[in-house]
Amino acid sequence: MRIVFAGTPEFAAEALRALLAAGHEVALVLTQPDRPSGRGLALKPSPVKAVALAAGIEVFQPQTLKDSGAQARLREIGADLMVVAAYGLILPPPVLDMPRLGCINIHASLLPRWRGAAPIQRALLAGDNETGISIMQMEAGLDTGPVLLGESLLIAADETTGSLHDRLAALGGRLIVEVLAALPLVAKAQLEQGVTYAAKIGKSEAAIDWSLPAVEIERQVRAFNPAPGAVFTLDGAPVKVWRARAQDVSGAAPGTVLAADREGILVACGGGALLLLELQKAGGTRLGAAQFLAGTPVSVGAQLLPLSTRD
Repeated sequence: MRIVFAGTPEFAAEALRALLAAGHEVALVLTQPDRPSGRGLALKPSPVKAVALAAGIEVFQPQTLKDSGAQARLREIGADLMVVAAYGLILPPPVLDMPRLGCINIHASLLPRWRGAAPIQRALLAGDNETGISIMQMEAGLDTGPVLLGESLLIAADETTGSLHDRLAALGGRLIVEVLAALPLVAKAQLEQGVTYAAKIGKSEAAIDWSLPAVEIERQVRAFNPAPGAVFTLDGAPVKVWRARAQDVSGAAPGTVLAADREGILVACGGGALLLLELQKAGGTRLGAAQFLAGTPVSVGAQLLPLSTRD
């Protein structure tokens, strides 16, 4: 088959690598325009673009797929199928209908749970025990199309968005190759029950609210690792928490430091307490609790404050 691939981040790049390794003809790669990155704000290509260029595949980076020029370019390719993974642009009906076999999406959840932009983070925040990959036939609705193939995986107790992303990306690459080898497949309509939406993560969600139960804050820490990082205020400066563990202890107002030693910084929460294990000050490096305390003393009884943020 003649394939157009549309994707942008590393999750999609893993799927593109899998398709190429399986010997599929990728005639064109769509990815979002290069974005400024780093202190110098130099334009940086997406992970998908890097894979495509290394493989000698033409790359097309339109600002939108709604204009006639972009649609004409796609029409020229004469693709049998478009494979989409975390592309980031809306595919209008003319594009969805263009390939002979339509458009197939690699989605990082077990649909209909967690339709939308941030399924990995939302699954962790909600305390889900499992997630997975759904290979979906695309239609005009937001992740509403019938599912061609899906596979679940268990979420580990210490899972972060980074580790879960990598496992799901590898699973997505394997499943899309399996689907293409088995086409045509009968797609199964999604259930009407159990629909949830994974809204984009807002900056305000990174602020730790110590009045919440410790188990919820631990999920927040794991869900926002590696980005944007769960954060609180210490002596007026932001501190990010990269690893933490909920403890079944109590006895002080939320945000109160109960202990601070080489084992970690234990902070009272709305239910239980949170042991902070890895932290990072603004402009610094990630440090284990013992190293952090060596450079930034924290007193028992001190009050840690939430950070005021804006989306």
